[in-house]
Amino acid sequence: MSSLRFKAVEEAFKKKALCVTAPSKFTSDYYGKSLFNKVAMEKYLSKDTLKALKNVINKGETLNLAIANQVAVGMKLWATELGATHYTHWFQPLTDGTAEKHDSFIDYVGAPGETIMEDFSGKLLAQQEPDASSFPSGGIRSTFEARGYTAWDPTSPAFIVDDCLVIPTIFISYTGESLDLKAPLLKALNAVDKAATAVCQMFDPNVKKVIAYLGWEQEYFLVDEGLYATRPDLMLTGRTLLGHESAKNQQMEDHYFGAVPTRVAAFMKDLEFEAYKYGIPLKTRHNEVAPNQFELAPIYGECNLSNDQNLLVMSIMKKVARRHGFRLLLHEKPFAGINGSGKHNNWSLGTDTGVGLFTPGKTPEENLQFVTFLVNTLMAVHKHNALLKASIMTAQNALRLGANEAPPAIVSAFLGTQLSAILDKLENSTSEEAIILDAKKKLHLGIARIPEVFLDNTDRNRTSAFAFTGNRFEFRAVGSSANCSSAMAVLNTAVAAQLTDFKAEVDAKIAAGSTKEKAIFDIIKSYIKASKAIHFDGNGYSDEWKVEAAKRGLDCETCVPEIFKAYTSPESVKLFTSMGVLTEKELHARNEVKWETYTKKIQIEARVLGDLAVNHIIPIGTRYQSFLLDNVWKIKNVFSGEKAEKLSALDTALIVEIGERIAAIKNAVDDMIDTRRQVNKIESEYEKAIAYHDKVLPYFDIIRYNTDKLELIVDDEMWTLPKYRELLFIR
Repeated sequence: MSSLRFKAVEEAFKKKALCVTAPSKFTSDYYGKSLFNKVAMEKYLSKDTLKALKNVINKGETLNLAIANQVAVGMKLWATELGATHYTHWFQPLTDGTAEKHDSFIDYVGAPGETIMEDFSGKLLAQQEPDASSFPSGGIRSTFEARGYTAWDPTSPAFIVDDCLVIPTIFISYTGESLDLKAPLLKALNAVDKAATAVCQMFDPNVKKVIAYLGWEQEYFLVDEGLYATRPDLMLTGRTLLGHESAKNQQMEDHYFGAVPTRVAAFMKDLEFEAYKYGIPLKTRHNEVAPNQFELAPIYGECNLSNDQNLLVMSIMKKVARRHGFRLLLHEKPFAGINGSGKHNNWSLGTDTGVGLFTPGKTPEENLQFVTFLVNTLMAVHKHNALLKASIMTAQNALRLGANEAPPAIVSAFLGTQLSAILDKLENSTSEEAIILDAKKKLHLGIARIPEVFLDNTDRNRTSAFAFTGNRFEFRAVGSSANCSSAMAVLNTAVAAQLTDFKAEVDAKIAAGSTKEKAIFDIIKSYIKASKAIHFDGNGYSDEWKVEAAKRGLDCETCVPEIFKAYTSPESVKLFTSMGVLTEKELHARNEVKWETYTKKIQIEARVLGDLAVNHIIPIGTRYQSFLLDNVWKIKNVFSGEKAEKLSALDTALIVEIGERIAAIKNAVDDMIDTRRQVNKIESEYEKAIAYHDKVLPYFDIIRYNTDKLELIVDDEMWTLPKYRELLFIR
């Protein structure tokens, strides 16, 4: 082992787990203490102010400045008592991350320069003006048009990080366009609430609101900080661009659900303590499939709030990891040859009356409602499968999808044997067989006897991108580093549009003389037939499925820049504009950002890979080759003739192979650089992204293949980069 690698490993060994002990053995004692939640609001706001704020949150009423001022006073008092000296509007620009600008509470009293006081008004709470030109906008904002606004989202509680009051907000341009990921999500949630409520009222007039729920499962890797610091590729790109697989990785299947390593367990305890302070209900923690890979998951919650919690958790994880001598890796594929990381999005809908719309009921009416929402969701996924794939696609997620560890890059829906049989029965029955009205006009449905153990009868299919798992759908294709807003905005918008169309069709049939039940059944039956292409319960990894999916008309595109075009298809433009979620201008702008982001990620990786190859790998290979040449020269000076040739044969063969590998690496790097220079001249972001995908990216495999072969040849003491066997096993 090289001295550099030895020092890195030695430093990793020295790291001690620093577990922050909770102030009480009861989680409930400190849960939410850093969150401006209901308890804090009741203490620091008047009854009238609290009532008005609840109406804003629950009923969507307008927040007037008078109420905002009263909320600001109470919020500032709460925050300063907990040590806050600054505040920030916390928003989600088109980078998949978060952004914040901290301002102090202080302001002048009287003449400037005389004295100061802490001040925080409703205007400062409700709106700020950050620079919008320095964030990705797809051309909506330019450098000389810098104005943008952040606006408070009262549905997501403010919280305190260190000395700063953090206020979740949306981010819009001076001209009103969305420049973030939260605003479209909020609009999508409003759209699905409106559409789903209208459908629910056909079954229960008491329903006044439908809530979209999200439960995310966050996968991640931990790497010793000392080793991380000696891998430029990990530091700059989040993944290893080079590295031969370890002799032992995940093939023994002994890591999944295994005993959590002591240091990692301490990290997890510390992380949970920090998360609980912000009211983030982390429930599950465990080892994942790959070495050094783990997962955490919370209790599900309202979609917008749950997404904000995920973004906050990712930030907390990074801080806590460093406290324990680790670096957190959220990249979807940090290591080749082993499982990558996803973030399964468990999505469902529920009413304000407490009914889960994807939960089978105990009455025929409830089961008809269940089937109605189930089948309409299938229709939405069928119509917009290409768009759903675009919502989760990134350069890094493309490395994970379809690699026998995650869903393929084809969106299909898994239902399970029992539910598939129920839909088949409905499809093949007549309305007279399925719907009977007795003398009291009470509904009888042929599927009334859905077993109560239905939740346990639904199997799981890891190869499905969109699987029904009992009382929810699991969107499995979302990447670990992603902001869930993208996927959730698309899914909720698609379902909202589908439910709107369904309600209109039912109303039209009723107006034409049909009964409500018969109208619902006939339309549902037609939807079951129309959405059959999206329904697949088999092996999504098989080559046969790829052929079959293409025959069914599903989107099978694998080129990332090309996949993004689904956002601006005529169908997608109509979808988003009709639901009031995104305008056509905003959609085109977002695609410009996606293409530019893709190009930059591949560009950065290409530069790092070229640097590693030329400045690390080739010199190491040359040094070892020189060592072998010296050995051959010495052998031939000691021995002669056939014996000398025999003794030096192995070294000679290695010398030749090293030379060939070095030449292949150098030629590929040179060609990649020349190609990149030509591609960078392309002005169109789409065409440039396509060129990076088609012309630059292929060199990665050539360079990696030859460097990984060299890793197996070169003396271990000379190899400076930590190897997979060192990176992947926490000691």
